[in-house]
Amino acid sequence: MKKILFDCGFRDATASLGVFALRVLIGLMMLIGHGIPKIQHYATLSKEFPVPDFFPFEHMSRSLSLLACIAGEAGATALIILGLATRPAAFLLGFTMVVAAFNIHGAAPWFMGPGVPAAKEPALLYLIPMIAIILSGAGAFSLDALIYRDSKRRRW
Repeated sequence: MKKILFDCGFRDATASLGVFALRVLIGLMMLIGHGIPKIQHYATLSKEFPVPDFFPFEHMSRSLSLLACIAGEAGATALIILGLATRPAAFLLGFTMVVAAFNIHGAAPWFMGPGVPAAKEPALLYLIPMIAIILSGAGAFSLDALIYRDSKRRRW
C-alpha cells in the first residue's frame, strides 16, 4: 500500500525539478484561482452549485457537490503542491476536471473565444498536467520521496 500511495516515480534531478515546478505552479494556480475562492464563498455557492447528472453523484445535494469540488480543487491540490500521496491526489483533481469539462460544461464549446462565457478548455488544461503527474509521480523533490525510499534501482 505504501508503494502505491507514496512511490515518487523517477529520482533523476533534472526531471524531478521539472515535475516539481509543474506540481507547484499548476497547484498554486488551481488553489489560488479556484479552491480558495470556493471556500471563501461557500455559503453563496452552495445554493446554486451544479450537481453532476450521472450515477451515483446525481443523488448528492448542492452543498455536498461543492464540498467534493473543494476536496479536489483545494485538498488534493495542497497534497500535489507538497508532493504527498501525489498520484492519488492528482487522480482526484483530474477526476474533478473531467466532471467539470464533460458534465458541468458538457454543452459548452471546446475552446474559449469572443462571446463564449464558458468552455471545456480551462478544465482540460488542468487535466493534462494531472495525467502527466499520475504517470510520472512526484519526483525526488517531494514528501513522497522522503516517505518511500526503495533500495532497489528502478528498471523502468
